[in-house]
Amino acid sequence: MQGIRKRLVTSYLLVIFLTVFILEALLLIGIRQYYVDNVKEIMRQQAEVTANFYNLYLAGSDLVREAPFLYDSFSQVTTAQVQIVDQQGVLLVASPGLDRGEQVNLPDVQRALAGEPGDWQGVLSPTNEPILAVTQPLKAGEQVVGAVRLLTSLTGVNEVIQRVALLLVTIGLAVLLLGAGVSMYLSSTITRPVERITGVALQMAKGRFNERAAKDYDDEIGKLADTLNYMAGEIARQDHLKNQFIASISHELRTPLTAIKGWAVTLRGSLENKAEMLAGLTIIEKESDRLTSLVEELLDFSKLAAGKITLARDLVNAGELLSSLAKMVTPRALRQGIHLVVDIQEEIPAIQADANRLKQVLINLLDNAFKFTPTGGSISITALSNNQALIIRVSDTGAGIAANHLPRVKERFYKASAHSGSGLGLAICDEIIKLHGGELTLASEGGQGTRAEVMLPL
Repeated sequence: MQGIRKRLVTSYLLVIFLTVFILEALLLIGIRQYYVDNVKEIMRQQAEVTANFYNLYLAGSDLVREAPFLYDSFSQVTTAQVQIVDQQGVLLVASPGLDRGEQVNLPDVQRALAGEPGDWQGVLSPTNEPILAVTQPLKAGEQVVGAVRLLTSLTGVNEVIQRVALLLVTIGLAVLLLGAGVSMYLSSTITRPVERITGVALQMAKGRFNERAAKDYDDEIGKLADTLNYMAGEIARQDHLKNQFIASISHELRTPLTAIKGWAVTLRGSLENKAEMLAGLTIIEKESDRLTSLVEELLDFSKLAAGKITLARDLVNAGELLSSLAKMVTPRALRQGIHLVVDIQEEIPAIQADANRLKQVLINLLDNAFKFTPTGGSISITALSNNQALIIRVSDTGAGIAANHLPRVKERFYKASAHSGSGLGLAICDEIIKLHGGELTLASEGGQGTRAEVMLPL
């Protein structure tokens, strides 16, 4: 969990740092550009005043002669350094520190001598001081005779930018610290519940399925806690059902074995009593069939649990299959005093199915119907088809299934009553029908009978 917390905090801080860095960089660039543009605009206006004055009043005069006058009159109203150059870019007059006759070949001067205002930012060679220069052409009519150039230091602007940058860095660090605290808190809201869920899962792995994970938030982690709790409940329930099944199947196995052994001992001493021998052999045969049925259910359950139930599909005439099953159970219906009704639609189409597995499902459904239908009741077998499916119904007027048991009777090991057998029959039937791509549904009310419906796609 520490790894997750570290990655979350690192991710949050990286996003915050990049956001603060980009915003502050853009802000600093914007502030510096704002200050420089303001200084440039002021100097451009001042240079234009000088140029306009020359163009209006001194255009016919010699620039070389008038240059000192221009310099003296203009340098008194500006804090910038003033330079005046002729049309070849030669310095005629300038503020202290520059010599007359020096050639000025900078881009702003060349642009002004071409007739357009120019500006330039650079570094003053002797002192490495950042400067800004604005140059305006001086014209006599349409002819450029020279240029006036204003220079100012950007040191003050840079100092303002440095102070602003320091302030922004301080604010950025404060935001990062705040972001670190918020990131630690947010990451803990994720990792702490996961740690608790992990602890509960470890307890469940040790068999303590009564442990439950706390749900702090109604989010994905909360859903994980709900899922883990549901899983633990299902495992505990399945474990309880398994224990019930083991106890039940042990009892189911013990009963026929006891009967078989008892009658085997009895028959050993009464070999001459033919009637008693026949009765004993009949019981032994029935109990052996019962054992065989239980063992087959257990084998089918083993295959079901391993996902190894397979189908041997072939073309099956459903009408013939149901007719043979009806004939097979007719003696039992007569013996139990139950009215058996068979209603099979004519010309039912053949289906691709495993005949033996389908017969196993129907026998199980019929056996349940006979087991829970009293004397005088009725059982009906109905088959019909539509364009999509074959529908087989087994209905009875027996005891029915209580509403609280009905949703779970197809679950493994589940027994709705003490006479429900091993609790595997319907689960196996449901799996076989699903393998056919069909559906097994049950409808019932307590005391009102049960209807089992098998839908198989054509």
